Amino acid sequence: MAMKKRALALCSAAALFWGGMALAEVDVPPFYQAVGQMQPTGKLGEVLAKEAVATDVAGAEAWRIAFVSSDLNGKPTISTALVVAPTGDAPAEGRPILVWAHGTTGTAQNCGPSQVLNPAQDLNEYNLIGGTSWTDFGIPGLTDAIKAGYAVIAPDYQGLGGGGVHQYAIAATQGRDAINAARAVGAMGLSGAGKSAAVIGWSQGGGAVLAAASQPDYINQPGTAFDGLSFVGFGAMAPQDVAVLIPPAALTEDGANQLIPGLAAQFSDSVFNFTHYAMSMWAMPAAFPELKLTDIFTEEGAKAVNEVFSDKCMHAGADTISFTYGDDFKTLLNPQPSNALAWVKGLVAASVAPVKPVAPVVIYFGSKDVTVDPKMGELYRTQMCGLGGDVTRVQLAGEQNHFTTPPNATPLLMPWIADRFAGKPAPEGCQAD
Repeated sequence: MAMKKRALALCSAAALFWGGMALAEVDVPPFYQAVGQMQPTGKLGEVLAKEAVATDVAGAEAWRIAFVSSDLNGKPTISTALVVAPTGDAPAEGRPILVWAHGTTGTAQNCGPSQVLNPAQDLNEYNLIGGTSWTDFGIPGLTDAIKAGYAVIAPDYQGLGGGGVHQYAIAATQGRDAINAARAVGAMGLSGAGKSAAVIGWSQGGGAVLAAASQPDYINQPGTAFDGLSFVGFGAMAPQDVAVLIPPAALTEDGANQLIPGLAAQFSDSVFNFTHYAMSMWAMPAAFPELKLTDIFTEEGAKAVNEVFSDKCMHAGADTISFTYGDDFKTLLNPQPSNALAWVKGLVAASVAPVKPVAPVVIYFGSKDVTVDPKMGELYRTQMCGLGGDVTRVQLAGEQNHFTTPPNATPLLMPWIADRFAGKPAPEGCQAD
């Protein structure tokens, strides 16, 4: 019998609708089928399901898990994740917790990196020579992290295997998934007495890193499955921060009516970039019900993107749009979107809050990144330094692009994380030129 699971993975067997459109069914492994029937009840970080996973990483054991999280509105969710930890009990002093926030994989229920056949390995990128799958999966520096004695978790984010519509590129939601992932590791007992945690991420996950760093109230709230976590550092590779690019003038009717078409034009230079933009717009109504797909897309466009992004992952979705529409993919967009001001307000709320980070932040970027504009990181640093934060930006040597950033940044990032776990003070990033 074919393994079927509704894309929203809710309890009802009836067809469900979002934004007036039916969502497709996709195939997922049995673990995720079972998780899709669960309700997100329990404490934040509470583990609802666990399944052992084989790994070739020496001295490690691994699991797929499902845990309770919540979105930016406080709505309870379920996120799945890959957990990898050293074998045996934690030492008396405990283990540090390292969270990996992955980059874009897609928006359908079968796009979670933990679902691949051999997920517990070092980062394996689709776009690079040596990539072995249809998607990015694995964790950068995993082998070294296990040698260092870290308990590591890589959340898939809500909507990528645990039910619900994935709130793609809504950094405020993915940041909460990262925080609750650390709680889940602690709740499993894998960190022992350890309460120190750090978050690293790339691209979409880089946005999650920055968003998590600016959620002190969420981090410190009591009554979770593992209270008292202390986040000691945040490492972002090519991160996104949409809000920092939006000028105050855009938060007016006239300004918003210019900004939204401008964003569409900026991301319509190729079908690859258009797919990222379309996925972002497709996801927004899941967090902001006042928004409708037909505000941004034509009737045909709304129907097409809904079918594609509820059923396919990133690269397959881009291929489908390219195959179906060729160079005419821009015709899926309304020339002048409606309800633009609500969309701009949503984009701001979905991004990184203008709040001082709770711990030092380091950002790595490549000079040839045309997928996520490094200007975002520059503006973020200026904003957060002005709030009293400690943010360092590091331009990688050579002409690195978006996809070569992780392999070139990881050898720099892992020692930086080790120093934070060791209690060493971070370099004064805001005093650098």
